Amino acid sequence: MDKLVIRGQNLLAGPITVSGAKNAALPVMAASLLVSAPVRITNVPALKDVETMANLLRRLGADVRAEGDEYLIDASKLDGGDAPYELVRTMRASVLVLGPLLARFGKARVSLPGGCAIGTRPIDFHLKGLAAMGAEIGINGGYVEARTAGLKGAHIALEFPSVGATENIMMAAALADGTTVINNAAREPEICDLGNILRSMGAGVEGDGTGVVSVVGRRSLSGCHHRLIPDRLEAGTWLLLSLLTGCNMPVRGARRADIQALEAALFEAGVRIEEKAGALHAICPDRLKGTDVITQPHPGFPTDMQAQWMVLMCHAQGTSVIRETVFENRFQHVPELLRMGADITVRGNTAVVKGGSGLRGAPVMVSDLRAGIALVLAALSAEGVSEVRRIYHLDRGYERLVEKLSAVGADIRRVPQAG
Repeated sequence: MDKLVIRGQNLLAGPITVSGAKNAALPVMAASLLVSAPVRITNVPALKDVETMANLLRRLGADVRAEGDEYLIDASKLDGGDAPYELVRTMRASVLVLGPLLARFGKARVSLPGGCAIGTRPIDFHLKGLAAMGAEIGINGGYVEARTAGLKGAHIALEFPSVGATENIMMAAALADGTTVINNAAREPEICDLGNILRSMGAGVEGDGTGVVSVVGRRSLSGCHHRLIPDRLEAGTWLLLSLLTGCNMPVRGARRADIQALEAALFEAGVRIEEKAGALHAICPDRLKGTDVITQPHPGFPTDMQAQWMVLMCHAQGTSVIRETVFENRFQHVPELLRMGADITVRGNTAVVKGGSGLRGAPVMVSDLRAGIALVLAALSAEGVSEVRRIYHLDRGYERLVEKLSAVGADIRRVPQAG
């Protein structure tokens, strides 16, 4: 197991480029199971989760070839198959193969998923949606077993705008008989990216990015080429890092429209975002103000930026309140920030941050992906040296992290962890 050794308070300068979106790559890769022709996907980030999905598709029988940021996936020889526990347990998004397998082959057997321990995140919404389309679903020995004589279009009202459930239902609906309408659908940009590839395959998808998505199913779909959108969460992370380390780190390849909630919160904190020469620039204020946020499904403030925002608020003037409404166990980074000198009080799903006292280097432990990158931001902005441990979480979501940060002047090393 490796760790990161970081000496903080270097002034970072120079552009940093956003990779393709992990949260778009995984459903798009799963969508390749819908067709019996090659699917070419570009701008794919080199991440552990992407590797896990590729291995899962291979285990199911697909031919998956990767060269640089391009994946060529040929699922023409599939006849169904199992998604085993040893792969699915490491990544919740593995359950996204359920809808495509069921739609194309009339059967699927997928292990109940694992992943970051940030809440229960049940897949009930996925299963209820597929059942409404005519699937018979059971749980046996830790596996979801689903069968159907043919999926039918249906009107499905999600109790919560679950991203994964919206994606699974959209993919299943692409080969269903008739039209499926999803009410209270997730609205994230990654949903739109999935809609784009399904349209390229020939499905009739409308309304993606709104609360009502409709999918007109086809008897068969075709192969296509698809380029992934940039990672909005990485873009937001680098903008906050720029504010913490000198405000001279343009973020290339980001789409401003994807970070509107974050930009609104930054504006309230006194920060302006400018777009020039193909990059986003965070303009430092004279005084960074403590600013409250409430995490919400898109287009609200993203839960996946909550931990990074907390680090920024540790350096702001005044008190800020952060309320987490999406996941019930997403303040696991707080004890680690306290080790670095932060003044944070947690009451239930609310954290109160008293900023302005600065952070000091310390050994810290990563609990999940976004908590991990928040601790990296904290270490880069802190006085002295920090050790960030259990960084395998970071390998799941931030491509070439050490190389990217070193290139802009960070004093960061990845070294083996003794013991």
